[in-house]
Amino acid sequence: MSSAAEQEAVQEGRVPGGGLLPAQAAPVLNGTARTAPGVSVWPGAPTPLGARFRTGPDGVSGTNFALWAGGAESVELCLFGTADDGNGNGNGGGNGDGSGAGAEVRVPLTELTHEIWHGFVPGVRPGQRYGFRVHGRWDPWTGARWNPAKLLLDPYARAVDGAGQDEFGSLPPQVYGHVRDWPQQHVADTVRDDRDSAPYVPKGVVVHDDTPGDEWADDRRPKTPWADSVIYELHVKGFTKLHPGIPEELRGTYAGLAHPAAIEHLVALGVTAVELLPVQQFAHEDHLLRRGMKNYWGYNSIGYFAPHAAYAASGTNGRQVGEFKRMVRALHAAGIEVILDVVYNHTAEASELGPTLSLRGIDNRGYYRLQGDARRYADYTGCGNTLHVVQPHVLRLITDSLRYWVTEMGVDGFRFDLAAALARSMHDVDMLSPFLAVIAQDPVLRRVKLIAEPWDVGSGGYQVGAFPPLWTEWNDRYRNAVRDFWRGALPDVRDLGYRLSGSSDLYAWGGRRPYASVNFVTAHDGFTLRDLVSYERKHNEANGEGNRDGTDDNRAWNCGAEGETDDTLVRGLRRRQLRNLLTTLLLSTGVPMLVAGDELGRTQRGNNNAYCQDNEISWLDWSLLDDPDWRPLFDLTSRLIALRHAHPVLRRRAFFSGRSHSADGLRDLAWFTAAGTEMTEQDWYAPAGTLGMFLSGRDIPGRDARGVPVTDDSFLAVLHAGDGPTDFALPGPPWAQSYEVVVDTSREEQGETPGLVHRAGTPITIPPRSILLLKVVS
Repeated sequence: MSSAAEQEAVQEGRVPGGGLLPAQAAPVLNGTARTAPGVSVWPGAPTPLGARFRTGPDGVSGTNFALWAGGAESVELCLFGTADDGNGNGNGGGNGDGSGAGAEVRVPLTELTHEIWHGFVPGVRPGQRYGFRVHGRWDPWTGARWNPAKLLLDPYARAVDGAGQDEFGSLPPQVYGHVRDWPQQHVADTVRDDRDSAPYVPKGVVVHDDTPGDEWADDRRPKTPWADSVIYELHVKGFTKLHPGIPEELRGTYAGLAHPAAIEHLVALGVTAVELLPVQQFAHEDHLLRRGMKNYWGYNSIGYFAPHAAYAASGTNGRQVGEFKRMVRALHAAGIEVILDVVYNHTAEASELGPTLSLRGIDNRGYYRLQGDARRYADYTGCGNTLHVVQPHVLRLITDSLRYWVTEMGVDGFRFDLAAALARSMHDVDMLSPFLAVIAQDPVLRRVKLIAEPWDVGSGGYQVGAFPPLWTEWNDRYRNAVRDFWRGALPDVRDLGYRLSGSSDLYAWGGRRPYASVNFVTAHDGFTLRDLVSYERKHNEANGEGNRDGTDDNRAWNCGAEGETDDTLVRGLRRRQLRNLLTTLLLSTGVPMLVAGDELGRTQRGNNNAYCQDNEISWLDWSLLDDPDWRPLFDLTSRLIALRHAHPVLRRRAFFSGRSHSADGLRDLAWFTAAGTEMTEQDWYAPAGTLGMFLSGRDIPGRDARGVPVTDDSFLAVLHAGDGPTDFALPGPPWAQSYEVVVDTSREEQGETPGLVHRAGTPITIPPRSILLLKVVS
């Protein structure tokens, strides 16, 4: 090929390895790797993967390093100095060469077993910072993107330290495996950048191994049954950052969430589990850093074993592991389970134009789903890449990570972001996929709480109701029906009836139970509950994306004014609507999920996509707890949760039959019109406005732990979404002869105590847009 032809080929990106920066030569390992004097490498073992401190042959202490890198030609372990051992003892010492914290020592790993590169390095102790450089072909056209100039984070690193990308204002060009500013942008990702990335990327940290049995010997997992669960979705930083009862130095951290002041609120509210937004190590996207923002939610994982370092009050050199464990123990002691929101569907390396931080440089083709041309990624997540879970080593990475968080970090379950992407076999979503099959038979994972976000953004990705037994699911059809009913947009009440009673149309198959439905009205993604009744349109200007981000399908009603207002009638109506939504959620069969702050009337000022708002827009405003306008909302929420805990008829473990099991004709579930008559088929198709739901406590299937049949009070819930009052005739025998008011959302704000008794057959007036919950007293 002529020089002119060569130059053209390089510019077009057709030459593997072409386009190197002029002053950079491709790093070479064989025979020229720089190894510090006195650093020896023993063969070690290929398992377990990652960095494990242990006592080796002849009683010598050190760390075994093992990395799966299937197609690599060679691997270097890179050691960096450190100040302490990860426990604050100040004796980590580093590399054995006396180097300072910034020095790098490269150690070849020459042992290769079943595509795992491994070696035992004597003297390397907890606190040691490390990474890998992986050598291989550079040929993006075939999916090969090895670049040893890029320091790579160990996928199994259990702590991460240093070089937070936000330190630089944007991602430095050195963290990209390709020349980001190559003149021909359409082929920029095919031109290798050989500048060293080590100063700019996070490193793994060796941590102490704890024997799980010893670490958790006195821990008591709550083990709350699914049917009894009330989930509280929260952000570690957002929940604690402004809490006045938490010491300032602990706010925004795991230690802050473990503080008695934080736990006191959770206990007073009555929730049984916290579902933490992502706490596995994540990275920030460059487009956010350039705008002076961060990825606040954390759905951008890069370290599946490491607690996110920025949430640690005790430092990042390994001590975040112990701090996270102490948080879990404190929550367990209060009877609260810990569920992690996990992001195994994609990583922070984004598309082929993203940075090279870990998996891309270890074995791009082995870890990611690629399109047919292999240069680009198959993206079922909307985040640029999708992990190739069908691959055994990827499946192993995920399941090893899950087991680690259960057995060594003490967590009680997981909510899987975009779970449909994990359930894809080669292309289509497959409920017999390797991922779901492995989870179902795993002796550790099949015993913890498993929640699917049952969709992804790919073709056929919407899978609500399709996940197999053992799994519960976020039920967005519940969210939509409840929102539409209370804003007056539900055409009829058929869908609402299914959602209130456990969504049997979705989950009554394969042995699934009503608690397969995680019911929610709001989540982190979208409006807060207060904003849902205060805004009809998103107001995301603060995100810097021209208000183009975030969904336009909010199913919201502003009660007559957009945003905050001084109109007392509008403000009163909004608070009533909040009470209606919370009451509906906590009376519905299934597992209710609240979002932190909704019980306080938290607002995001109309922002329905606050993923990049690490500020007061997202943090909980605890002053609302003392605000006379909003304190009653917390009191009502806690009272409703207590009511739910007290009455098994509100948290059934089996679906309703709708049939009579006794001579008097009483059924476990019955539906009534405002006239007090049972709903007919025609009534279900009538315009939605008023609906009565009778729950019989006499016909609850199942027995308690001693074999005694479960019985309870019976209740009648009347939901009225009309804008004017309506008369409702209370049904008489066999349903009841009299009823006592337990909850009245029209009166809750005035602090009036329910307790009025009404005779059956007597019409009662239901105020506009309100719920009346009545208990059968005779």
